[in-house]
Amino acid sequence: MDFQAIVDGIAAMTCVVSVERLENGRRGKFRIVAGNRAYIDSIEKPQPGMKMLSDKFIPNTEYTDYLTRDMNFEDFCYRAAVEKKCLHSYAHPDRMPVWFNMTFLPLGPDEGNLSYCTYTMEINFEAVTENMTGISGDMASKVLQTTIKLRGTSDFIKSMGEVIKDIGEMCQAEHCCILQMDSYDRSCSVLGEYLSPGTKLLPMKHYVDDSFYDIAESWEATIAGSNCLIVKDEQDMEIVKERNPVWHNSLTSAGGKTIVLFPLKSRDTLLGYMWAINFNSERAVEIKETLELTTFILGSELGNYLLLDRLKILSSRDMLTGVMNRNEMNNLVDSMSKGDIGEIQSVGVIFADLNGLKTVNDSDGHAAGDKLLKDAAAALRDVFDEECIFRAGGDEFSIIILGLTEEKMNLDIDNLRKVSEKYDRLSFAVGGAIQKSGRDVRTALRMADERMYEDKKKYYEKYPERKRVNTKDDFIIK
Repeated sequence: MDFQAIVDGIAAMTCVVSVERLENGRRGKFRIVAGNRAYIDSIEKPQPGMKMLSDKFIPNTEYTDYLTRDMNFEDFCYRAAVEKKCLHSYAHPDRMPVWFNMTFLPLGPDEGNLSYCTYTMEINFEAVTENMTGISGDMASKVLQTTIKLRGTSDFIKSMGEVIKDIGEMCQAEHCCILQMDSYDRSCSVLGEYLSPGTKLLPMKHYVDDSFYDIAESWEATIAGSNCLIVKDEQDMEIVKERNPVWHNSLTSAGGKTIVLFPLKSRDTLLGYMWAINFNSERAVEIKETLELTTFILGSELGNYLLLDRLKILSSRDMLTGVMNRNEMNNLVDSMSKGDIGEIQSVGVIFADLNGLKTVNDSDGHAAGDKLLKDAAAALRDVFDEECIFRAGGDEFSIIILGLTEEKMNLDIDNLRKVSEKYDRLSFAVGGAIQKSGRDVRTALRMADERMYEDKKKYYEKYPERKRVNTKDDFIIK
């Protein structure tokens, strides 16, 4: 067969790939037999950002002489050449800043243990949405359902759980998961998880600990510049073992035999991963095409969710100490006073004001004062739920708790004083008050404030050298 004549008759970048068939259905070498001028130029004169391992094209050379080994490319070539299927894919490999519009067509007849296919590609430097939607109606329906669930929800995490269940059932997988990665504190959290009925695989809570981020971080190298990792059989698993022996051992020990792993990205920033373990490998092409588009949407929606969550934190959290800020406290007090929250519950208010902050700032500088404020917040978290703690002023914190009793309040105050002893130079003036209804939260605030200043007065009587001018801040909520 004149392979050169075949590719020369095609205007788009095209080559012929030979696939070596081995015993027991295993795959051997993948070689670029011939290429047209446009394809050869893509190797010898690559466009910006498309650096090749070799810039000299030699017919009948393994494709890995030019590109890093790509399990997805090999899979498509095998299915086209050996199984005689016409295939299409539109993908953005991480190793290059481009999108590939790819078509694989079978050629015949086979020659001994060699099968052949054509590989035609178009390069886009920006995603072309029309190319991303060229999937079957059934797959498009599944992706549309995902989009609707995520866009029409007021509970993003719950919707993520529903989406991953749909993905698990579509993949006929034993386990599916959406994992978020936080690069700032190097932590991982599960946003959604699905376990098929009767599976012996364990949920992720058995694996996600302080060290799991290191495992998840290693997946980028395992994917090796492709847009995903699809492991369909033992031969694919051998490649995973070669690239990432630690994860391979963890995966197989947990009962994983096959896996499809997709990174979740938004604006080229890695946010986490989505995977399906022990999926139906006979539907690998359909699953890959569906999940390519699904993860594109998931990454975008996750990025928006995290951005909104970050904006919410910025608007409701005190950036130095991490507890809720004064604005959030005012909103809560307003809602309680109107009877929107806690009308039929008691409300407890505790004011905790730092003793001697000005002295620390004056003697050791504001960095030392900031550390003391952070230690104060840490001590408060040891005793109270973080969502109940507010930084009400410069050195003053308030704690507002529904359903609090007088006895429990006094125990918490005693506990706070004991916890404070763990921190250097940390001392609180504390006052608390209880009201029978959340509507009376302002009364509780005033009473707690007055009792706190009574406690502060005792402190400065004991340590007069630490007394500051204008001790009382004018912030009592009226």
